[in-house]
Amino acid sequence: MPRRALRHARPLTAAAAVLTALASLAACGSDNPPSASSSGNATGSPIACNGSGQLLGAGSTAQANAIDIWKSVFGSACPSITVTYGGGGSGAGVQQFNQGKVAFAGSDAPLKPAEVEASKQVCTGGAGIDLPMVAGLISISYNVDGVDRLVLDGPTVAEIFNGRITTWNDPAIAALNPGVTLPSAPIQAVHRSDDSGTTANLTAYLAATSNGAWPYAPGKTWPAKSGQSANGSAGVAAQVKQVKNSIGYIELSYAQTNGLRSAAISTGAPSPVDATAANAATTFAHAAIPGTESDLALTLDYATKEPGAYPIVLVTYEIVCDKGNKAATLDALKSFLTYTISSPAQQAIGAKGYVPLPQEVTSRVQAVIPTLS
Repeated sequence: MPRRALRHARPLTAAAAVLTALASLAACGSDNPPSASSSGNATGSPIACNGSGQLLGAGSTAQANAIDIWKSVFGSACPSITVTYGGGGSGAGVQQFNQGKVAFAGSDAPLKPAEVEASKQVCTGGAGIDLPMVAGLISISYNVDGVDRLVLDGPTVAEIFNGRITTWNDPAIAALNPGVTLPSAPIQAVHRSDDSGTTANLTAYLAATSNGAWPYAPGKTWPAKSGQSANGSAGVAAQVKQVKNSIGYIELSYAQTNGLRSAAISTGAPSPVDATAANAATTFAHAAIPGTESDLALTLDYATKEPGAYPIVLVTYEIVCDKGNKAATLDALKSFLTYTISSPAQQAIGAKGYVPLPQEVTSRVQAVIPTLS
């Protein structure tokens, strides 16, 4: 099945709502449909508990911390369903999904046409679709003694990770950081060794903003030959934390957990933009969403110059079959996804460095989940 076109795409209009949710993570009602069997979560909102048994998922490590939060709440409310999620990266998750090994895959990049075609082998009568579930930002995290605030832009990030800028006091970095004492130490750049949607989003940003300094096409596989590699977001975070004068790219939640600083990004806006959930929310609020079809891949503007919009963002999609899901896990899958897209679930991960999805997106996802078969 060819990739669905983003017909009638339009910008999101929920910036104020998203920013309010980030400022105050107060409890609010879930939009879950009524269920004959339901339990309360930490906010008192009902969680539908349909189905039973083990629900397997795999893929994106970017969403692993979010899944851990959700598994805890959902498991307490629905003890008859055991959610098991293995990381391994977006590429591995999509592969396992298309092999029929998991009920859902997490991917930080939408399915490619070839992956959609392959999914028909396991989605009897249907195909894999992308449901946005976890929004976040990619922190350019660094470990440089004495540098409390670092400003970078698309060209400098590209040349650092492409091995063309090799020392911290390079003139290009110094020009973006007047008054900051930068060491002459060599830069130790760390990238993902596994196929990763985080890599796909970072390389999409570099392709859009580096003015040709990044010569590679966006993709899940790291293309440059320089630098060190580590497996998963946790591996990159651990490497940057351990190695002085290093730099890497990880989701904000991993930077926060490891006490790593995040570079501000000069985008062409009046001032550099800090890597905060609120600033990423501004970017998501100006994203484009598809029309009425069940595949809800978003179009993100990595080259945004909107004031206060952090540009290096990602969305993790839960990849499921629109038709042809396994009967043994379908009810449990729909119950879990209905919870994860609810307002309480989105706000819960918002407190841990993620970005609650705008209401216009969550409403679309909530409309698709009951149609899964």
